[in-house]
Amino acid sequence: MEERRYHSVRLDKDRCKGCTNCLRHCPTEAIRVRDGRAHILDNLCIDCGECIRVCEYHAKVAFTDSLPNIKAYKYTIALPAPTLYGQFRGLRNPAYVLEALKCIGFDDVFEVARGADVVTRAIRERMREPNLPKPMISSACPACVRLIQVRFPELLDHVVDIRQPMEVAAEIARAEFCRKHGCEPEDVGCFFITPCPAKMTAIRTPQPLGQEKSELSGAISMMELYGLLLPHVMKMQSDPNFVPATRYGVGWATSNGEASAVFPDNSLSVDGIPNVIRVLEEVENNKLNELTYLECNACVGGCVGGPLTFENNYVAKHAIRNLVKQMPEIHPDSNVPISMINKYKMRLDTPLEPNPVAALDESMTEAMRKMKRMNEIVARLPGYDCGSCGSPSCAAFAEDIVRGYSTEMQCIHIMRDRLQSLAAEMLDLAQTRRE
Repeated sequence: MEERRYHSVRLDKDRCKGCTNCLRHCPTEAIRVRDGRAHILDNLCIDCGECIRVCEYHAKVAFTDSLPNIKAYKYTIALPAPTLYGQFRGLRNPAYVLEALKCIGFDDVFEVARGADVVTRAIRERMREPNLPKPMISSACPACVRLIQVRFPELLDHVVDIRQPMEVAAEIARAEFCRKHGCEPEDVGCFFITPCPAKMTAIRTPQPLGQEKSELSGAISMMELYGLLLPHVMKMQSDPNFVPATRYGVGWATSNGEASAVFPDNSLSVDGIPNVIRVLEEVENNKLNELTYLECNACVGGCVGGPLTFENNYVAKHAIRNLVKQMPEIHPDSNVPISMINKYKMRLDTPLEPNPVAALDESMTEAMRKMKRMNEIVARLPGYDCGSCGSPSCAAFAEDIVRGYSTEMQCIHIMRDRLQSLAAEMLDLAQTRRE
């Protein structure tokens, strides 16, 4: 039996009304509605959070760590994604947010934006190597990487094999903290302050994307911490001393921030899962071979559009842009020494593997027979892809029938036609009897 995968996105059955809104918006067709409730298919879900965003009944939730979880470690380090800065309107200095995190219980703070600076330099060094496929695709968004594993496995060799900024930041933060305080690595918990559930899944998965083990101890939602941080951020008067990330590292919070830092001359940035899918289809069809680098973000606007953020994504993007304008024009190439790239682990441990959909049957002969039956069912269906049957499309509905999860009578259009035919037969029978 296939081992179930860890997922941060889950269903609150008590709140679900079976409305099919999530079903129609899921980019990987991972949701079915059966018996008046939604069901999330384990092998297809990429934890992008689209269902959380569109569910009017708040029946889709993201499971993350809570602030009390940090007490499991002797020392704790907060690793805020740069998106956190965009949650506070008019923020003049990232240090205010970093100090506020210490006020609510963390022993130390390390900017993930600094990790983004290091990753920027590492990717630029990697891009200098010959014979790389074009375009190289960012590995920073775990939802997009999982999308490629599920729907575009032929493009896995295009994904740049450099670790995510949060992983690099966690390794550096723990090492620096242990050197400074003379403690053991296992005593230090590193918690990512996350804008999205996909990052939580990437951390908690037994074998994270391209890694044997995550450097992070957990992830806490920005939504949970915003209310606790706001009073402390508002009270800050002076600018605390800290080693800041560059404006490019902070810019990773928004769409095109990574591409502008990594390869500004010949790159493309795309955000929003439906748009990402369309662009990846272009790459799959060899129509974007002239591109060198492709930045993909599952959320509209980039990470500022994550479903676990507090602020409106456009307002947050504006706040990040204003913050970046105040920062010095220093590129990571100048700010990150090559010795740091060599000191810490930059490359993925293991190759990214496809996440194939379960086969129709273990027997090839039986699988071919079921495929033939699927095609026959699809030909009988109306092709409206309306979702009323509880499946996201007619093709998915046909597959569900073949797998034994549904019957054709769950299609309201087929049921209507059969009822009309039955009514006509009954009318003819009644008229025949009167005659």
